[in-house]
Amino acid sequence: MCLINFAYKIDPVYRLILSANRDEFYKRSTAQAAFWEDVPSILAGRDLEKMGTWMGVTKNGRFAALTNYRSSAIDKKQLRSRGELVSRFLQFNENPKDYLDKIQKNREYYPGFNLLVGDQDALYYYSNVENQIKLLEPGLYGLSNSLLDTPWPKVRKGKKGLQTCLNNARENLTECLFSSLQYEEPAADSELPSTGVSIEWERKLSPLFIKTPDYGTRSSTVLFMKSEEVKFVERTYIGDEVKEKNFEFRIEMK
Repeated sequence: MCLINFAYKIDPVYRLILSANRDEFYKRSTAQAAFWEDVPSILAGRDLEKMGTWMGVTKNGRFAALTNYRSSAIDKKQLRSRGELVSRFLQFNENPKDYLDKIQKNREYYPGFNLLVGDQDALYYYSNVENQIKLLEPGLYGLSNSLLDTPWPKVRKGKKGLQTCLNNARENLTECLFSSLQYEEPAADSELPSTGVSIEWERKLSPLFIKTPDYGTRSSTVLFMKSEEVKFVERTYIGDEVKEKNFEFRIEMK
């Protein structure tokens, strides 16, 4: 993912509400969200090049999501795929904190990342750039390609859109959240971060919804989690076509 907006334990109905965009090169082979044939407990999209994923949930209520940390300083060819950080957490029932302790010890094997992992009891955030494991308190958060809640323009707009939907669109919350992810206007040059790419690419990457000839927003996801059930909706963009996949299931008790 390249943008994740989420409300954690502040909504009267859902313990987690999330809206997210995944940006990627169009040529990179990707499977739409589904329950995986090789691991049927996992619901997620899949990167068919490395076989990991950027976000997913499980039938017993585990959740994980990932964004890349944007930097030109790391030779990514010599490192492991970040997508395995999400898929490995989802495959097993390891305590989230214990899992992150292991990732922290091996943090140099991966390019820069931001990782969210959680279960029914807790939600954690870890970046191998900041190198601090954080237990998240109830709140509204935004995450892009810097550290959690770094106030990039797209993060501020994303959080504002999520808050507006929570306040004003309870009867059509799913559609409101998808609409809030469609903002295509680039940020002003004065607001752009400096992340090691050219100013032209900083402009192209600054909207919530990205469109360039070779790279852009490939899919959007809206997720609702209660203690007993999950709703997961993914919209995939293929040219001007939009494909939607909708899943609802009850959480299996441990």
